[in-house]
Amino acid sequence: MSFERIWHKAYPAGVPREIDIETITMPEVLTRTAEKFPDNGALFFMGTTITYRELDGLVNRFARAFTDLGIKTGDKVAMLLPNVPQYVIANYAIYRIGAITVMNNPLYTERELDYQLNDSDSTVLVTLDMFLPMALKLRETTKVETIITCSVNDYLPSPPEAGEPEQKKYAGVYKFMDLVEKFTDDPVANAAEWEEVGNILYTGGTTGVSKGVMLTHANMSTNTQQFRAWFPRLVDGKEAMIAVYPFFHSAGYTGVQNTCIYSGWNDVLVPRPDPDIIIKMIEIIKPRPLLGVSTIFVALLNNEKFRQMDLSFVEAYLTGGSPMTVETIRQLKELRDVPVINIYGLTEICPMGTATPWGGEEKLSTVGIPFPSTDIRIVDLETGTKEMPQGEAGEVCFKGPQVMKGYYKKPEETAAALKDGWVSTGDVGCLDEDGYLTLVDRKKDLIIASGYNVYPQEVDEVLYGHPKIMEACTIGVPDEYRGESVKVYIVPKAGETIDKNEIIQFCKERLAAYKIPKVVEFMDSLPKSAVGKILRRELRDLDRKRREGEK
Repeated sequence: MSFERIWHKAYPAGVPREIDIETITMPEVLTRTAEKFPDNGALFFMGTTITYRELDGLVNRFARAFTDLGIKTGDKVAMLLPNVPQYVIANYAIYRIGAITVMNNPLYTERELDYQLNDSDSTVLVTLDMFLPMALKLRETTKVETIITCSVNDYLPSPPEAGEPEQKKYAGVYKFMDLVEKFTDDPVANAAEWEEVGNILYTGGTTGVSKGVMLTHANMSTNTQQFRAWFPRLVDGKEAMIAVYPFFHSAGYTGVQNTCIYSGWNDVLVPRPDPDIIIKMIEIIKPRPLLGVSTIFVALLNNEKFRQMDLSFVEAYLTGGSPMTVETIRQLKELRDVPVINIYGLTEICPMGTATPWGGEEKLSTVGIPFPSTDIRIVDLETGTKEMPQGEAGEVCFKGPQVMKGYYKKPEETAAALKDGWVSTGDVGCLDEDGYLTLVDRKKDLIIASGYNVYPQEVDEVLYGHPKIMEACTIGVPDEYRGESVKVYIVPKAGETIDKNEIIQFCKERLAAYKIPKVVEFMDSLPKSAVGKILRRELRDLDRKRREGEK
């Protein structure tokens, strides 16, 4: 891809317009990194460090275990784990033998997992021992034949004093540590093919039934290389990243797991993004880039210990999942005035597409400019064929080497999403004169009130500026007169009291009349995705079910 776009002028020094893509799969990258930085920490888990030499050896051991169990090239191996060392070991072992990893959210219900395991044709499941009862049930209704269990205690510095209860024996069920200890760590030849599918990542289902996104080894390696090229000031073998994003989500998978391995960085595993745990890891690791979705940073900002921390080592805040509000950015910069790097993408592009340039101009409320070797265009919402003028909103589309192969077993959905190499995002946005992308909202979230377009994110942005509000989410609800009205869900800050009239008056001073909320509901918490993104769809579903129950 050779082209010149307006955003290239905004690239800071050291960031290439296009990258010279290295044809190397991620399991090959791990071996290279282990040779280059053998004694560097690869994974840090609750006080335990696994070096790159050890990680590469563990991957070889587990690759042999998979082969011994009859798993071969092209087989689907489902993962149902939080961020623990076994996740990375199993993931790279799967790649090394040419099999395909299928990511699953461990917070999902049995029904949701049944769908994804069947949809992906998974025959092996790697999961936590505490999930074994559910895994055995799933084995009865899916194609899963083999189950491998891991314990959160496997890689703790010292095992619990009482020890672990013995796992009951079941045919086709194996313990992770038993398999690892059974085989040698001698090199295993890489069977991952550049153009072949290596990963099926599910879209998460926030816009309906989840779809399996097929990512090739080329997609995964290329997007990792693009992401790494964005940060020339970071040094190979010298950095650490706190894995607050789960690896079963594309942001944690590429942006943390793969990027750390590509760069020889220490990957600090956080199984559950609890603010107290994150603060403890920050104190230990002192990362130069501090990662977190907007809701995690909001939670940290509401934690007194975080507000009192010495953050002098932090050189940038990295965030993604959903655009960070101006108010959250302001509060972060009050603690430590460094760049806030907003990153945007979607599972279908592995997932990174744009980011604020570190060392370039920061434009609040934007998600930056496209990564190297990435093209973007804005098309009309009606036909998706007309390119919109600069500054006018439309659907965001991406093109680049990180764009997925397609949706697994869904040719019609693939054809609808992919056209001439461009992937449609379903997000509404616009580009300014410098090529910075502003996300207006998701196409399906648009509220039409009295014929006017209301973008929920704009209302959210205003609400986050209220000093008593911790979280907010806006939806459209049916209205006989207006068609739709604006409804907001509010989570007050701890100890604060606030009423509907105060919210409406606050909005009246900042929004056009048709954008002002007509309905306000207070909640203790808002539903969130695995990475902490507030799920607008679930609130719409909640409201719809309530209305249906009233009939």
